Amino acid sequence: MVLRIVTLLTILLSCFVLEAEVFAQAPEGTLQLDSYLDWETVSNPRVSPDGSQILYSRGWVDKMRDRRSSSVWVMNKDGSRNRLLVNGSNATWSPDGSRIAFMAEGDGGDSQIFVRWMDAEGATTQVTRTQNVASNLRWSPDGTQIAFTMTVDSPESEWAIELSQEPDGADWVEGPKVVDRLSYRRDRRGYIDEGYTHVFTVPAEAGTPKQISDGDWNHSAAEWMPDGASLIFSSLRVDEAEHEWRESEIYKAVLATGAIHQLTDRAGPDSGPVPSPDGQYIAYQGQDFNDDTYRENELYVMSADGSNPRSLGGEMGRSLGNITWASDGSGVYFNVSMHGTQNLWFAPLNGQPHEVTSGNHMLSMASIDKDGTAVGTLSSYHKPADIVSFGTGTGDPIVQLTRVNDDILNDVTLGQVEEIWYKSVDNFDIQGWIIKPPNFDESKKYPLMLSIHGGPHGMYNVGFNFGWQEHAANGYVILYTNPRGSAGYGSPFGNAIKNAYPDKDFDDLMAGVDEVISRGYVDDNNMFVYGCSGGGVLTSWVVGHTDRFAAASANCPVTNWLSFVGTTDGATWYRNFKEYPWDDPSEHLRRSPLMYVGNVTTPTMLMTGEGDLRTPMPQTEEYYQALRVLKIPTLMVRFKNEWHGTSSTPSNFLRTQLYLRKWFKEWERPRSVTQQ
Repeated sequence: MVLRIVTLLTILLSCFVLEAEVFAQAPEGTLQLDSYLDWETVSNPRVSPDGSQILYSRGWVDKMRDRRSSSVWVMNKDGSRNRLLVNGSNATWSPDGSRIAFMAEGDGGDSQIFVRWMDAEGATTQVTRTQNVASNLRWSPDGTQIAFTMTVDSPESEWAIELSQEPDGADWVEGPKVVDRLSYRRDRRGYIDEGYTHVFTVPAEAGTPKQISDGDWNHSAAEWMPDGASLIFSSLRVDEAEHEWRESEIYKAVLATGAIHQLTDRAGPDSGPVPSPDGQYIAYQGQDFNDDTYRENELYVMSADGSNPRSLGGEMGRSLGNITWASDGSGVYFNVSMHGTQNLWFAPLNGQPHEVTSGNHMLSMASIDKDGTAVGTLSSYHKPADIVSFGTGTGDPIVQLTRVNDDILNDVTLGQVEEIWYKSVDNFDIQGWIIKPPNFDESKKYPLMLSIHGGPHGMYNVGFNFGWQEHAANGYVILYTNPRGSAGYGSPFGNAIKNAYPDKDFDDLMAGVDEVISRGYVDDNNMFVYGCSGGGVLTSWVVGHTDRFAAASANCPVTNWLSFVGTTDGATWYRNFKEYPWDDPSEHLRRSPLMYVGNVTTPTMLMTGEGDLRTPMPQTEEYYQALRVLKIPTLMVRFKNEWHGTSSTPSNFLRTQLYLRKWFKEWERPRSVTQQ
C-alpha cells in the first residue's frame, strides 16, 4: 500500500512537471508542495456532557481517490488517549454521553446518519437510508430522536408531458429540464428546482424519518426546545418567498400537533435561533431591512413565544457566529471576527458584550460544557488549525490539544508574517499582511505576489495559509490586504463599495503595494497579482487600470456584469446595482472589467472550474477571447471536477499553485538598473 501511494505521488508530481515546466523546487528545509498530500485538518470539536472527552473531525487527503476524507476521533479533555473512532464527520454527543451521531457513507454509497455506542463494544447502527443527504444533526433532549434537514424532491412538474411509446430498442434523447423557479441552480449542487430543504426527525435507534416542516419553502437547521416538544428554525413561509430579498423569520414547530408558529415579524432577516437552557428565551441574529450592500448582523434575544425582542448590545460592527448559551442561562457566547482575527465574546442578558479571549489568532469556539470549559480550533500565522480548550473566565489560558501537522512542519522554516496598516484614498485605514520568504535577506530584491480575496465581503485573516507559505518558500514576497468592502471592520467599511465595486477598492490595493515597495526589498519590476471570485473581479480590473504588474491571473472572475447577473446561481445580484440593466445598463457597463480590456497590456491568465455556477465559465471565456483578439498574452486553464474555485480537489490545488508560478515565471521581467 505504501509503495502504491509513493508511486501515485511520483506520477502526480511528474505530471505537474510536464504541465508546468521544470523550475526549481523550494529550498530544502522550507515548505514543499507535495507536503500538501499529507496535510491534515481538524474541525467540529464537541465536548462530552460530563466534560471528560472531546470528539472532533480529522480531515485528510485520500491520495488514491483524489479527494478529501474525514474521520471521527476522540480524546480525553487534556488531549491524552487521542484515537480514531470511525470514518465519518460531524459527530455530536447524545445528551447523556452514551452515544454519538455522525455522518458516514452508508449502504449504496450515499452519506447517511449513524449512531455509535461509546461503551467498550462500540456497536454502530445505520439510522437512515434516505435517497437524499441529511445534514445538521441535533439530538432531542431525552436522546430518543435526532432532528436533521434534508432536501425533499418536489412532485413531477405540471409541465411534464407524455410522449408516445418509445419503440423497442430505440435510443431517444433524454427529456428536457423544465425550470419554473427564480433560483434554480446553486454552485456545488447543480439544479435545485427538484425540491426544498425540510426539517425531519428520526428515532435514534433507527426507523422511518418523519417530516416536520412542509410547503414549497427552504428551512434551516432546527434546534430542540429544552422540553423536547418543539423545534425552532428559520425560513420564510410566505407566498412568492423567492422574490423576497433578505427576508427570513423564526418559526416553532410543535411536534404533537404539527402546527408551525411564526415567532418573529419584521422587515429584515432573522436567523440562527438557539433556546436558553431553561427554554424561556431564544437568542438569534438579524438586522432591520436595508438596501446596503453589506450590513453586520446584530445579536438579539426574545421570549420563547416571540414576544419582547431586544438587541443585546446593538450593532457591534463585527461579524458574529456560533451563538451558544451559558449553562446557567445568564447570557450567550459567540465568535467575533474583526480586524483579521477571531475571538470569543460573551453577551449577558443584562449588560454589555465583552471579550472572553483576546489574541492575534483565529479562535473558533465550537462547544462549551456545563462547567464553562470551551473547545474549539485555533490557527495563527505559523500554526495550522488544531483543537484547543480554554475556560470561559476572562484571561483563562488556551491549551493546545492536537498537533496534527507537526510531523510536516517540525523541520520546516516558514516565512515570517508582518501586519501592516496604511492610509488609502479618502483617508481609509487599510489592514494587510506581508509574508517574507524563509531566510529573508533585506538586502535582496524579491518578486511580489498580491493576493486579492473574494466575496467581495470576505476577510483575510491571521490564520495559517499553506498556499501562501508555499509560494513564499519559492522566493516570493506575499501581500494580502482587506480593502474597503471587507467584513470585520464594521458596516460602514463593508458598505463603502455600494454601487461602486470595483472602484476605490482598487486604490486600497495599490496603496498597499506602494507601502510594501517603500520598504525597499521588493523588485517593483516583477510584481504579480491574482485572486479568485471577487479577487478575480479585481484582478481583471487591476490589469485594465494599471500596467505596473508583470503578469496576472484572474481566477473564476466576473468580467461582464451585464451577462453575469442573469446567469449566476441566484438572482440577487440584480440588487447590487441602482437600476436593472434593461432600465439603465450604464452602471453595469461602467463596473465591468471587460469594458477596460482595451487598456490591458499585462499578460493575464484565467483559471476557472468547468462546473462553476457562481462565476460561470462564459465570464472567463468573454475576457479570454477579448484578450486574444487584442493579442495580449493570455492562457485559459479550465479545471476538471471543480465548481467555484480551482482547489477543492487535492490534485487541483497542486495544479493551481504550479500554474500560477509557471505563468509568473514566464513573464518575469529583467530587474531595473536601480535594482541590479
